[in-house]
Amino acid sequence: MPITPTHSPRVGLFVTCLVDLFRPNVGFAAIKLLKQAGCQVEVPTAQTCCGQPAYNNGDLVNSRAIAKQVINTFDTFDYIVAPSGSCAGMLKQHYPQLFQNDPEWQAKAQAFANRCYELVSFLTDVRGMTFVNASFEQTVTYHDACAGLRELGIYAQPRQLLNSVQGLKITEMAETEVCCGFGGTFCVKYPDISTRMVSDKVANIQATSATILLAGDMGCLLNIAGRLKRLNSPVKVYHVAEVLADMITVPAIGEGEN
Repeated sequence: MPITPTHSPRVGLFVTCLVDLFRPNVGFAAIKLLKQAGCQVEVPTAQTCCGQPAYNNGDLVNSRAIAKQVINTFDTFDYIVAPSGSCAGMLKQHYPQLFQNDPEWQAKAQAFANRCYELVSFLTDVRGMTFVNASFEQTVTYHDACAGLRELGIYAQPRQLLNSVQGLKITEMAETEVCCGFGGTFCVKYPDISTRMVSDKVANIQATSATILLAGDMGCLLNIAGRLKRLNSPVKVYHVAEVLADMITVPAIGEGEN
């Protein structure tokens, strides 16, 4: 629930590239939710990509340079929060690994990682939020993105808050934990495999008869929305933060796009 804390932590919002470029509404929803949880929210303008594309492709030199810039940019915040399991996973799990041979920066990266959280996990696990003041009269199904689920243990948290949304009904799909085929550059390197994976995911979504798909990672959402559109499916796609913040005032992800 929205709470009145005894301490208002300073939270630096790590917006993420995909939210910035394709879905700013997710960033505004994240700010609204964080303020409801009693946080002071700032969005550093010097922030960049988390470095995950470079890291996933073995470019450790540029990955380290990006990581140092991000760590310095968010140095003064109590917490760093990202509306993305994959970006939060990069910050929290992989930044310390980048500096295993550099004790000084490894210590900085670990201290930074200890303050990093995915948005919904932060709201529930750190700030104690148990329900939201939102209404959404729809039947939804939820996709568990790989990084959030496997690297950060995010499963129950979004469902807990979604169950508090007035009028919302969750219908779980089969194999909700199976990858949608995006995988960052995986979908570019292996397009045929990726297409088969997202097609299987879409079939599971459609089998639920849900009208809305939700998830916590924009990469997955853009990938699945694109496949749904190509198959002329009526299922609409939103980031979970947009529903929790009661900010469904924009077209669904993928709507109106060529």
